[in-house]
Amino acid sequence: MSTQTDYLTNLILYDNMITISKKMIWILCFVSFSSLSAQTLLNGFFPKKKELTIASSYSYKSFDNFYRGESLTKSNPMNMGRISSSIVSIYGEYGVSDWLSTTVTIPYVSTKNELGTLDPVLGVSQVEGVQDLSFFLKAKVFDKKLSNTSKLSLGGATGITLPVGGYEEAGILSIGNGATAYEGCGFLQYKTSSNLFIELQAAYSLRNNSDFEIPNAMVYSAKLGYYNKWFYTHAKIGVQNSLSGFDIGSQEFIDAGGPNALPETEVDYTNLYLDVYIPVYKQNFGVSSGYTVNMTGRNYNRASSISLGLVYKVN
Repeated sequence: MSTQTDYLTNLILYDNMITISKKMIWILCFVSFSSLSAQTLLNGFFPKKKELTIASSYSYKSFDNFYRGESLTKSNPMNMGRISSSIVSIYGEYGVSDWLSTTVTIPYVSTKNELGTLDPVLGVSQVEGVQDLSFFLKAKVFDKKLSNTSKLSLGGATGITLPVGGYEEAGILSIGNGATAYEGCGFLQYKTSSNLFIELQAAYSLRNNSDFEIPNAMVYSAKLGYYNKWFYTHAKIGVQNSLSGFDIGSQEFIDAGGPNALPETEVDYTNLYLDVYIPVYKQNFGVSSGYTVNMTGRNYNRASSISLGLVYKVN
């Protein structure tokens, strides 16, 4: 989720920096880059009661290689050439209490085929619009300091994601799958006295679309991070495992309508995420950046992306 701070001049509390920086990284990780992406739902840090964070982020993603089934090909579906996406996201989080927070996220996505080839379903070479509105509640279940001053935390989140942009969900350039998703996630975080932390998460996404059988999915992540007065950083491995669906190019894909049935494909991936946050001004502003690259997948793009963001926080 996201947050804060002027540590260079005022050396304010570590906990405040963590809240801001982690929230910001959460924003960047949370935003969907296409109809084929999803992330774990939260991080293991919580805002304080009545803290309000508002953030904006920009992400750019591109790819020209694609997994048809589990086979990596040096082209996109229908040989459309390089496909790129630009995403501007607005995010907000509010601390209802020290153990409960609520978040809202909404992205604006623009996707285009840089060769100008028309999408065989949509009939255009560029699609843009508001994607999906997400609302989540995150709760701290267990938080205990250990004898060596390290800390163990357990928590979870639940929420809903709603398609609000009126976009067309079928097609190669579609900006979303049009599914209403009901999400649940749990996490475990271990933090040492030297501010090194490890975080594990597991999530289940139940997806519903009246026109398509969107596969439900399990989403996992493992994160290693560190923070001090001047910066926060983490590396994360994120995995999605769809629980049903078919492969692009298979007979059942063809029988279902080919590109018209893309939302029903089985989408699996393993991604690497690298993120850094730097506080800039007092306890109000911070900046962050991120890099994501796909390592392996199934019916998924072989993409890389960069992200930049700004955070504003008030108590």
